[in-house]
Amino acid sequence: MFTGIVETVGKVVRVEEEGSNKHFLISSAISNDLRVDQSVSHSGVCLTVTKLEPGAHWVTAIKETLLKSSLSSLSTGSEVNLERSMLNNGRFDGHIVQGHVDLTGVVTGIREEQGSWIIDVQYDSGAGNITVEKGSICMDGISLTCFNSRQDAFSVAIIPFTFTHTTINTLRKGQKVNLEFDIVGKYIRRILQKD
Repeated sequence: MFTGIVETVGKVVRVEEEGSNKHFLISSAISNDLRVDQSVSHSGVCLTVTKLEPGAHWVTAIKETLLKSSLSSLSTGSEVNLERSMLNNGRFDGHIVQGHVDLTGVVTGIREEQGSWIIDVQYDSGAGNITVEKGSICMDGISLTCFNSRQDAFSVAIIPFTFTHTTINTLRKGQKVNLEFDIVGKYIRRILQKD
């Protein structure tokens, strides 16, 4: 389990394809502290560390993961938000994030507002995913608060620290972002649908 509080940004050093899978070598400030078989969020996608190299770690994304997320577009030099799983004695600073991306959304607008940034995102609501005003959304592994919540779109406000210390500052209009909707909201929706 994660909280959506990004620890560092990693860089893709190498991409290798094997059948329908892709293996990524990621260099980062936390790679030397990782161990094989550890779960790490990569821009919101929970991936298992498969091998370690000095200052870098390998992870594998299978076909299902590549289809549901933006990881299929990663190439050498791409950056990813990284977060290790939450310690059971740590602070819960974000919200409950599983690292299970529901779908990708598309950035429809980015605007600066005197020191903060507003990002508008549209997504396919056909699968029943929803956001609520002032509710949580995990976007590219970052725990954010929704506003302007609509059936198939929402906005998020980005503070300078998040803009500087995550991949948010590389986003462009039309770019895909990984979205994980709030797990509590998903369970409530499922319960209500049974009636």
